[in-house]
Amino acid sequence: MSQEFSQDFFTLFGLPRRFGIDAAQLDAAWRAAAAQVHPDRYAASPDAEKRSALMLATRVNEAYQTLKSPLNRARYLLLLSGVDTQEENNTRMPGDFLMAQMEWRESIDDARRSVDELETLSGRLRAEVKSMQQALAAALDAEADLDAAAVWVRKLRFMEKLDQEIGDAIESLLD
Repeated sequence: MSQEFSQDFFTLFGLPRRFGIDAAQLDAAWRAAAAQVHPDRYAASPDAEKRSALMLATRVNEAYQTLKSPLNRARYLLLLSGVDTQEENNTRMPGDFLMAQMEWRESIDDARRSVDELETLSGRLRAEVKSMQQALAAALDAEADLDAAAVWVRKLRFMEKLDQEIGDAIESLLD
């Protein structure tokens, strides 16, 4: 069981190391792995084996959560390749994206009085995120352009924050 602690998350689930993954295959692999290492299976085992099962179950769940999220999966792939996305420190973005950021912020401010307008904006944002994820997939899987992928991760992190901001605005109107 201890050998599995050193495997990367893709290997742990028997998946190819790439951004584009089959979600159903990931779900099935997670369920199989989680069932195999579930701590209840080791209830009558020695304490060391129980602890090991618990740690492995935690790792299996961490791996699933990482690979399930496109943004986290991209970060993990870049980390495996030795690339730090520097999301907290690196605020450099292409000029066109900086303009898009300002437009998104203005649109959110304009829509703050209407749930319908915020939901419409949320739909636009999700379509943009999907397009950006496709570009990220191309950078990682087809082009192996890790620098471009790191920029897409930073852009998607910004979009994730915007999505949260829209959700918070909708929630405050519904209260």
